[in-house]
Amino acid sequence: MIDQVVKNLVKLKQEFTRVYDGNSHIQEVIPLEKSDNFPLSEDHLEMLHNFAEKNPIYYNSFDLDIDKISCKVYEGDINEYWLNSISNGASYQPFYPTWILTAYLISSMAKNLQFKEVIDIGSGDGRIAYCAKILGLETYSIEVDESLVNLQKLISSSTKIDFNPECADAVEFDYSDLKLKAPVFFIGGLAQMGGDVLAKNIIEKLNTISNLKNNFGMTFAGTYSKKYFPGTLSEDMSEGGWKAIIEENNLKIIKTIILPTVWTFDQPIDTPYIFTQNK
Repeated sequence: MIDQVVKNLVKLKQEFTRVYDGNSHIQEVIPLEKSDNFPLSEDHLEMLHNFAEKNPIYYNSFDLDIDKISCKVYEGDINEYWLNSISNGASYQPFYPTWILTAYLISSMAKNLQFKEVIDIGSGDGRIAYCAKILGLETYSIEVDESLVNLQKLISSSTKIDFNPECADAVEFDYSDLKLKAPVFFIGGLAQMGGDVLAKNIIEKLNTISNLKNNFGMTFAGTYSKKYFPGTLSEDMSEGGWKAIIEENNLKIIKTIILPTVWTFDQPIDTPYIFTQNK
């Protein structure tokens, strides 16, 4: 079911890109009601809209029928948080959120793959951890930028969904304190923009924890955009830029899904999310 909804969202995004005539800094859509194309529970749909409504990065919303699907469009501006994130020396990538419905689907996939906890590294406004929490997973949202963590705490308080926002450097964080059982770590940053260094350091740390070194997953957000691979061979684009990290750390790819993100709104190819597990 998840795979088909993923395809439906990509199709919806393509049509939205064609018909949208606004000029907001960021924009995304969420269906207004359950349907065959988006068979989410009404409660979960309401919670996704609630996240957007309580999130101050969105300043406007309006209803729009897209390809015969009733949706709400959310328009926003992340410039303030983007500037803060690039000024933080420990940040590996500026704040660019995935879509809320994408966060829900990748969290759903994590649950479907039998992971019990989601640890979102470089979590931005906390949308992945939020979605994982409403799906019944244990969540930890780790972000080094204090202004983004304060934003997460505001959203958590307003929505009454506690997804455990934590202001910390993910490389220095002590994961043994969390008593994890079957976690998956989402890495917030492209490999080409420092995400590879972040992932490598975290994997090395996890391999020192006895109950985790053979029992964790890593999910990487990649890209197939050639602008991130100037002058390189096509194989360097394998697994969205994560091939070297996957092979060097003996990770096994268990699933890849491609979904819309803010940074691919004007691009024909969306963002691959590569789910891996340590062998």
